[in-house]
Amino acid sequence: MKNINGYENEFEFVKYLNKRKIKHLNPMFKELIVGLFGRVDEEDTILSWRNHLPQKTDVFAKINGVLKGISIKKGMKNSVHVDGISQFIHFLIENRVPRNIIIEYLKYHYADGSTNGKGSKRISVTEYKIYNQKSIDEINRYFNQENLLDKAIDRFVLKGNNSNYYIDVLIYGEVNDFIWIMKKDIKQIIMSKKDEYSSSVHFGSLTCQPKNRCLNYNSLYEKDRYCVQIKWYNINDEIIEFMNNNLQLSFGVSSME
Repeated sequence: MKNINGYENEFEFVKYLNKRKIKHLNPMFKELIVGLFGRVDEEDTILSWRNHLPQKTDVFAKINGVLKGISIKKGMKNSVHVDGISQFIHFLIENRVPRNIIIEYLKYHYADGSTNGKGSKRISVTEYKIYNQKSIDEINRYFNQENLLDKAIDRFVLKGNNSNYYIDVLIYGEVNDFIWIMKKDIKQIIMSKKDEYSSSVHFGSLTCQPKNRCLNYNSLYEKDRYCVQIKWYNINDEIIEFMNNNLQLSFGVSSME
């Protein structure tokens, strides 16, 4: 992969797509555009631009007045969402997560013996798990209930908490080498991991953690202790796994016909 950041990567997609006719797309992009827009004419022109608002849609693509939202990821250990701790707790309360589970989450989040980050001794997540894995398992039983998980996927990946619109597709990679999945498939992939055991707090495929535990008390990162970060660690592998499973199913159906 190129040594470029996420913003630069988004601009490369815009640069490739904007004002380009369908007939001039390479096969990889043509498959993406047909997947997004359905039947298109070879003479149709794509308009594309970057979304400058902090929303889940990174790039827009428009053909003949039809607008689609694209989320773009690259690299390893992708962060897909950040909430202030109070926003996250409000989300849990709104969705009727029991008070005792919320308290256990706060203990996990701060890992300093408190529920507000004011405890005297901070410990690593590894050490916290040694003594508190049962409480983490209990948190996960609630966080992976289907109704809550469905809303979490919308908030963390598909829509966010500051937009009225969902993304239509998620691209992983760069202009010259990428894979992609549609919105409905994203939900299916993340949901499929809800019953898999993890020693970390998670929503399906998505790991839930403090943005920084700040164990060394560095004042530059202290504010990050009060943020919840959602990461999709295995996004590339899980998309490929999903694509391979679908391919096997289609071959199975074809061989039976």
